Amino acid sequence: MFDVGFSELMVIAVVALLVLGPERLPKVARTAGHLLGRLQRYVNDVKADINREMQLDELRKMQQQIADSARDFETSVNKELVAVETEVNQSIEAVTRPPLAEAPAQPAADLRAASGTQPAAAGETAPPRELANAENPALRAGRS
Repeated sequence: MFDVGFSELMVIAVVALLVLGPERLPKVARTAGHLLGRLQRYVNDVKADINREMQLDELRKMQQQIADSARDFETSVNKELVAVETEVNQSIEAVTRPPLAEAPAQPAADLRAASGTQPAAAGETAPPRELANAENPALRAGRS
């Protein structure tokens, strides 16, 4: 803090001895030592508090960064989950729904005409047993 050499300390001690006298000098020196000790402890406490606050601030920033990273990760996982769920649902629909392009329109009309059944109303379908019976002449003959 101060650049005080040994010779300068000797000059200060001689002046203090002359001003204060030999009786009061030890008491003043002891009091000055206690005050300097308190001052040093106070300065060290302030430095420690400042360092703790700086570390606490750094920890808060790190915590915020980790929370942001976790939130971003959660968002990306949710987006991927929704995409996979949509893809799975589409695959399930494609498997369970019969493809319309593959169903022959003309042979079904021929089957209905051959079996003598009336065409189903809009939205109704013929039971599979009737279609199977209509295709097999032996079964059709046994029913008559």
